[in-house]
Amino acid sequence: MKRDIITDLQDLTWLRWSHIRTSSGTAGTLLKSQSILNGNKIYYKLSSYEPGIGITGHECINEIIVDRLLTILGIEHLHYSLIHAQIELEGNVYTTYLCASQDFKKASESKIALDDFYRVNAFQGESHYDFCIRMGWKDYIDTMIAVDYLILNRDRHGANIEVLRNARAHSLRIAPLFDHGLSLLFSCHSPDDITKFNIMEDKRCQNFIGTSSCLDNLHLIQNKKKAIPGSLQENSNELLFEGLENILSKEHINAIWNMIYRRYTYYEGL
Repeated sequence: MKRDIITDLQDLTWLRWSHIRTSSGTAGTLLKSQSILNGNKIYYKLSSYEPGIGITGHECINEIIVDRLLTILGIEHLHYSLIHAQIELEGNVYTTYLCASQDFKKASESKIALDDFYRVNAFQGESHYDFCIRMGWKDYIDTMIAVDYLILNRDRHGANIEVLRNARAHSLRIAPLFDHGLSLLFSCHSPDDITKFNIMEDKRCQNFIGTSSCLDNLHLIQNKKKAIPGSLQENSNELLFEGLENILSKEHINAIWNMIYRRYTYYEGL
């Protein structure tokens, strides 16, 4: 899977970044940019940035790890590339890893955040989960809930689930799973943080569907085997972390793998 990592240093100082405050209340700012490459719109994201300090997070690396995890599990999702690049922010040049993805929206489609779509189309008193069932998205939402438990996704708010509409064809579809940076051990920035991190803790998460507990949300899923079609093996870590050995520490990689595999084992035992 090394093809999804570009380790040769790229000059991307021409990109212009917009500041998006992290919605989970974490320190730092997540920055986004975009460009057109060979007629395709490309979206770029940086890990958490602290003015005057630089890129302090590793959310972009999480995107690659989760991308690979969902590929192994046979779950439709947005694909990312991890790029070693020089970027310019506020007059300073930084060397970092960023992630890039292509637009999953077709030319004939418009997009709307699920929370906005719900506000316009839901019945009075209808829960977010029941609304998605009525729209025919039960399997998708169940898979999303299962994935968010495996990776402890802290940021599945209503704008991180998108509905794609084709007005001419009168069609609706829900976008592939995307935006998994604020997951795993994203809050750990030192070896001590990694050592103290409880990989099975049910941390409070910002979920549009269900409750703020990714663990409690598992009870919404009736067919847990169907929600995760593929399987994770004890040697799947070789695929998950290929090419990341010089980007993340061995301790960080081991902690992420232990987290994913232990949560997967727990899920399989339900």
